[in-house]
Parts: sequence; C-alpha cells; structure tokens
Amino acid sequence: MTQIDLTKYSGQRAVVTGGAGFIGGHLVDALLAAGCERVAVVDNFFLGKLDNLTLAQEHKDRFVLYREDAAERTAMEAVIATEKPDIVFNLATKALMYSFFNPAGACKVNLDIALVLCDLLRNSAYGRLLHVSTSEVYGSAVHVPMQEDHPLLAETTYAAGKAAADLAIASYVNQYDIDVRTVRPFNNYGPRQNDGAMAAIVPITIKRILDGEKPILTGDGLQTRDFVYVDDTVDGLMRFGLSDSARGGVFNLASGRETSMKDIVEGICLHLDYNGEIDWWPERTADVRRHMAGVDKAVAVIGSVAPTRLEDGLKRTVDWYRGKNNS
Repeated sequence: MTQIDLTKYSGQRAVVTGGAGFIGGHLVDALLAAGCERVAVVDNFFLGKLDNLTLAQEHKDRFVLYREDAAERTAMEAVIATEKPDIVFNLATKALMYSFFNPAGACKVNLDIALVLCDLLRNSAYGRLLHVSTSEVYGSAVHVPMQEDHPLLAETTYAAGKAAADLAIASYVNQYDIDVRTVRPFNNYGPRQNDGAMAAIVPITIKRILDGEKPILTGDGLQTRDFVYVDDTVDGLMRFGLSDSARGGVFNLASGRETSMKDIVEGICLHLDYNGEIDWWPERTADVRRHMAGVDKAVAVIGSVAPTRLEDGLKRTVDWYRGKNNS
C-alpha cells in the first residue's frame, strides 16, 4: 500500500482559496497540525464563515486571512507574491444551489479562478496546484462505478463551470507541463458544513429536525450519491498534494459506496430519534439521478481512501450539530 508521510508538510507554505468554507476550514486546520510554516486563506465569504477558522487563528503568525476574491487576478498576484507558497489548494467556488439563482455567475466563477491560478503557475509564481473539482461534472451515471474517464455530462451550470475549469487545467498541463493535481470529491458531509442558505442534504435535514420541522425529500428519494466524511476528504487532498505520482492526473475521492437520499434522511432520523413524517417535495430540476465513484486510481496513488463508515460519520456529524444547537 502507498504510504505518504503528511509530516512532509512541515516547513511548507500553503495558500487555500475558499479556506473559510466547510472543507477548506478543515483542510486549513489539518495543514497547520501537519506543521506548515504558513497557511494563508483567500476567501470572499460568499459562504465561508469566520467560525470555520477559529482554531486556525490560534496559530497567530503561522496563519493569515485575505478577504479577497480568488477570481480576481490582481488580488491573487498580490497574495502569491507575498506568501510565496509551495502549494495552492483551490477550493473556492459558489455552491451548486446558487446556479438556480444566478446560473451564469455560478458557471463563470469556476473557470475564472482556474485560469488565474494556472496562469500564475505557468509563470512560476508558486510551486504546485491542487485543484478541487467535483463529482457533479459527471452528471448522472452512465455506468457505475464512475471512473475518471466517465463522460462529463454536467446537468447544472455550476457543474458545467467546474467541468470547464477541469478542461482548462488539463490544457495548461498539456501545453506548459505545470504541476497540477485535479481531485473530484463526491458528496462531503461532516461537522461545520453550511446549514443555512443553499445547504446540502445532511446539514439541512439535521437542522430541520432539531428545529422541530419535518425533514424533506424530493422526488422519490431514491437518487443516490457517494457520501464521504470530511476528514477523509481532507486526508486525501493532503496526500494527493504530496504525491509525485499524482502530478498531471485527475482523481476521484469518495467511498466507492452508493447510498440513496432516502437512506441518508432515515439514518439521520434514527440518530436523532425522530419518528415523525417526511415532507415530500417535487423532483428538483436537473437533479443527478445516480452517483457511485470508482476509486481504484486514487488507491493506487495514495493508498486507502474514505475509511470512515457512513453510520459512524453521520453519528459524529449529528452529535456536532446537536452540541452546537444546545450551546
């Protein structure tokens, strides 16, 4: 099995775009714990929260926050010139649900950020880029498991923008041999995930039940996703960031297991001792029907991925939100 020593981050300098977000905040904490000399966050707080950086701020001079837009080239030039990072982790985006409000904006931002970061890397402004894409670029599964060569059949403008960013990055790698690794996480969940506007199914279901409301399912509830606990995602991103074998590649990051939305909601109900009714809503427009990742390529490069069992991850997540609700 491939062994990647995360202590190799000791002494390195990192920039995390979207670092005040759900995954980004956990990644920042992990990079600091691994011994990074400096971790800089770039976030415009579209969905990011200062609370996600509470632990990071305790590291004082090893951590800095830039309230900037990662799609703005002059801002990123200034950050990169100041921080001189060995690695940039790109997690900046706008949520999938935002594409139903501003379809063009949700699409454009993903490509703009990718082009800025690739062009700076082409000019040797920093060391290497780990670009965080999404499983949404695949659309509904044509076949399962969905390997990295699955057709890109984006069903929302958010997903189309992510797919465009992936293709643009691949072209830069081809033309300029820049050091980029593209990782496509599937459906993340865990503590600190956004439970407000544009929230995903796990946090919004927990919040509704804790607030005395009915959980919601859309359509028949049999749409499936491949759920991955946030700590497993962060661990995978960090290992891809160090692996020489990952250079230039595209990798799924997921559990390799398929779970229906109905099973997710029922699992949360079980952990919260909720025995009430479910509120059934019409099927969501452009909803992906089926997802399950193929993870063989990732395992070959970084070793085992997503070891957290769904039942355990959901329990930890529910317990965290319950504690937050009672504080």
